[in-house]
Amino acid sequence: MKIKASELILNQNGSIYHLNLLPEHIAETIITVGDPNRVARVSKHFEKIEHKIEKREFHTHTGYYKGKRLSVVSTGIGPDNIDIVFNELDALVNIDFETRSPKEKLSTLNLIRIGTSGSIQPEIPVDSFLISENSIGFDGVLHFYQNENIQDLDFAKSFMDHLNWFEKKSSPYVVPADEELVKKLSTQETHKGITATNIGFYGPQGRVLRLALQDDAMNDKISSFSYKGLKITNMEMETATMYGLAKLLGHRSVSMNAIIANRATGDFSKDPGKIVDDLIVYTLNKLVHQADLTEY
Repeated sequence: MKIKASELILNQNGSIYHLNLLPEHIAETIITVGDPNRVARVSKHFEKIEHKIEKREFHTHTGYYKGKRLSVVSTGIGPDNIDIVFNELDALVNIDFETRSPKEKLSTLNLIRIGTSGSIQPEIPVDSFLISENSIGFDGVLHFYQNENIQDLDFAKSFMDHLNWFEKKSSPYVVPADEELVKKLSTQETHKGITATNIGFYGPQGRVLRLALQDDAMNDKISSFSYKGLKITNMEMETATMYGLAKLLGHRSVSMNAIIANRATGDFSKDPGKIVDDLIVYTLNKLVHQADLTEY
């Protein structure tokens, strides 16, 4: 099946449209960060950088950390950007740009988010690390794809019943992380939790500046919700979309969260940059420790 030029858009140099990348520009293990400036905060630890490519908010550095080839890609903020980045990363490894057709043998990427997040449970303190073992998405991106076989429908229904979910909002969906990546990146230094992915930063996360909320008790309902003894632990804006698209495309994904705020206690990190840098070093060292990810 040849993909039309209007669907698989390539730049004049043959690179994929938004990311401006060619297949040789990326590694099999890719760290994603929201902030373009955070790319260099990761790659400064590399002993060698092969590629530095930028377009819009999408910056990519590929190089070697302790002998392992890694890429770092900035996504910008939000589920819509994840839709762009994950589809284009998949295209780089699983579509032949010459024939404009999917390859017969498909490749699997390891996609690891390093980002900031706010806890909604008092026991998840500021300046801690949290691995998103599961995710619940409030965005609508996944509903544009055939996705029923990857969702936990019972979890989603229980959540909507608990919140008396407003029917005009997108229906929440639940998708777990890759189990092997969670296992590889977990230690006594990390919390595990269920991450809520929001479509926005203010109203969708219950913040009030000048606009009234449709449900001003939403955050309390979310934090009090429990499914099979597990609670939603934190909020951010990319994880569930990542997990959903990764599973649909046949890739592995996990989200590493630097907890810089606690919405339950009202605390905010006194040095958010340090906890992010600490999480970067932690994640890099775990990625190169013991078995190579491609063995999974």
